[in-house]
Amino acid sequence: MNKGFHPKAYLVHKRNIKAGLDARSKIIQALESGNKTIKEICEETGLNYSKVIYHIKLLLNEKIIKKINKTKPYSLTLTEFGQQKLAFQ
Repeated sequence: MNKGFHPKAYLVHKRNIKAGLDARSKIIQALESGNKTIKEICEETGLNYSKVIYHIKLLLNEKIIKKINKTKPYSLTLTEFGQQKLAFQ
């Protein structure tokens, strides 16, 4: 495992390529500091909106993140699973 990627950026049901791992790592790291909207994630990570939306959907499907509220703009947070660190880090 590449030390540059967040361990939770690796997906079970998708092919893990470097660009995707990098984007998901940035999103997860942004959410580690607290709840954020998609706009805030874009600003903090420097990723464009469509890329963030794509990876947010993947992370939601893997239950690494979750929506806090049901109305837009959605606030996102890490789930308990998303907050767990791997023991060998």
